[in-house]
Amino acid sequence: MRSRRGALHTLVGAYVMDAVTGRDRADFERHLPSCEQCQDDVRGLREATAHLAAAAAVPPRPELREQTIRAAERTRQLPPLVPGQPARHGGGVRVHSWLPRLVAGAALALAATAIVLGVHLSTMQARLGALEQRDSAITAILGSHDATTLTAQVRTGGTATVVMSHRARALVFTAHGLTSLPTSKVYELWLMGPAGATPAGMLPSGHHGMSGPVVVNRLAPGDRLGLTVEPSAGTGRPTSAPVVMVALSP
Repeated sequence: MRSRRGALHTLVGAYVMDAVTGRDRADFERHLPSCEQCQDDVRGLREATAHLAAAAAVPPRPELREQTIRAAERTRQLPPLVPGQPARHGGGVRVHSWLPRLVAGAALALAATAIVLGVHLSTMQARLGALEQRDSAITAILGSHDATTLTAQVRTGGTATVVMSHRARALVFTAHGLTSLPTSKVYELWLMGPAGATPAGMLPSGHHGMSGPVVVNRLAPGDRLGLTVEPSAGTGRPTSAPVVMVALSP
């Protein structure tokens, strides 16, 4: 029983990080009201993790909890002090009993924060890179000497606009006033040519009535641009009739 009680003291850092589950969590929560040392440790660690969270408030990934639990399992924590045997450090200076666990808990919090920030920053960099590429492509198409603007009415409501360059073999698609779709559906673009229909991208959700822009590359002679309503994940081939079709031939 004594060894089990001693083991419960080592769960403070993991408990504050919500990385204790099952029987261990139930045992620790029964132990906590009767242990002033653990109560003090929990309060101190919660203050530390709150400051860390405020400094890096980003939405965590769903798998972060599992990663934190694995990190807690690999992190060795010092055992609690045995009465009559105070910890010593260096020239006989007493070390507070809660300090090792505070450091361990803070390390777990920093590790979790680093994971969140690293993934968040990587995701942001990837998105910014994709946006820069898209904006560069749009600028090149709009600035092309053979840029041509085409418009067409969407059968279910709204207007589609295409700015294309045959020299660049690319176009920019935007739409205005499209009918809103349920969350289970999405507008998908297609290049429809002699060889069949090729997916050309899904239309982002509208903002202030505007949808797009979407850049479509690799235009081929005889292609037409179609817009259909598809399941939210998109499809490899159209499952509904186009709500608008734009001929791209000069």
